[in-house]
Amino acid sequence: MKPAATPRAQKTRQFIIETAAPIFNKKGYAGTSMSDLTEATGLTKGSIYGNFKDKNDVAVNAFQHNLDLIFDFFTKELETAGSTLDKLLAYPRGFRKIYPMILAYGGCPILNTGVEADDTHAVLRRMAVDVLARWKRSIVVLIDKGMEQGCIDPSTDAPSTAEILISLMEGGSVLSKVTGEASYMHNAVDTAERMIEAMRRIPQNDNIPNGI
Repeated sequence: MKPAATPRAQKTRQFIIETAAPIFNKKGYAGTSMSDLTEATGLTKGSIYGNFKDKNDVAVNAFQHNLDLIFDFFTKELETAGSTLDKLLAYPRGFRKIYPMILAYGGCPILNTGVEADDTHAVLRRMAVDVLARWKRSIVVLIDKGMEQGCIDPSTDAPSTAEILISLMEGGSVLSKVTGEASYMHNAVDTAERMIEAMRRIPQNDNIPNGI
């Protein structure tokens, strides 16, 4: 049995992950060399390999760290939102808030990694696919809950709506990054907000006579 890592070793491992995460996100798996990591961390290759099996191990842990940052942010946004509709709106509104950090970080880690790993890295691709499925599922659950509560139009197609909302936010993000024009992201997020607002079910008052 492998002995448990010491607190110092755990601290070093976490330092490597946190330092490597933005590098992999900006340069990609193929574009990131061990020299990039040793230069950024100030550690030798031996020190890095003493904490990870190989570059692949570092990349997987770095991507997971990036995902954790995003999900921690949105978890807090949803926790502070009130109604089910507010929780749905927390996604585009939160995306607008976190976008400057995402831009400085080199773009959305999910999209960056998913596109690069599509034909090159099965593990990273699977992680990206899984996180998108998790994101879609969380939106579908909220829409279904809203329909049960009577605050969302029951004719809403939850899976399709979730896919469109995710596509708007991710698509707007990548186009803004490529063009340097933030308007792509802002317009996409505005559209996502309008879509959610349009799902709001307007209470019907059956006591009002026809024609009034």
